[in-house]
Amino acid sequence: MVTHVALPALVAPAKLILDPDRPLSDKAYADFCAANPDLRLERNAQGEIIIVPPPGGESSYRSLTVAAQLERWSRRNGRGRAFDSSVQFILPSGAFRSPDAAWVSNERLARLTKQQRRQFPKLVPEFVVEVMSPSDRLSAAQRKMQEEWIGNGVDLGWLIDGDTETVYVYRASQAVEKKKGLRKLAGEGPVKGFALDLTAIWEGL
Repeated sequence: MVTHVALPALVAPAKLILDPDRPLSDKAYADFCAANPDLRLERNAQGEIIIVPPPGGESSYRSLTVAAQLERWSRRNGRGRAFDSSVQFILPSGAFRSPDAAWVSNERLARLTKQQRRQFPKLVPEFVVEVMSPSDRLSAAQRKMQEEWIGNGVDLGWLIDGDTETVYVYRASQAVEKKKGLRKLAGEGPVKGFALDLTAIWEGL
């Protein structure tokens, strides 16, 4: 059964559990998202639906700045495709997650049919970026990056905190690296050759 949800204004992520004894199937969750296009939704590995507050102006600007630079590089490079925050990837854990920006190789995309690519893609991106917003807690953002992204097979992840001009770099099977005050961040591994100009992100609006 498809359910439309009306909620009060949110200032922090909220969990929605429709039936604790019967988590939604992947198809039912996709139908639920389609029935609630005004909500920013994700689903964790436990089957809980996460309702994410809409981004403020500055958060949206910072996320778009990252995604736009990644998309321009990806087109020039030609080895894969870039995605923005509207995508949801179905991860091996069963979670449906939306990074602020992501990159997937052509080889990995080729494993999906055309129809599967038009739906929530059931694959793990090689590279993801999360940009902190005012509603995010650093500990929760770090846990999501480590457990949801790196834990499911992402090769490289960047967690960007624009307010403190800090980037946390996550790599598979390595300790997190904290970088502060950079003006440009060089890609590596799957996105070697990509360089993110951080100037506009630090400046904000």
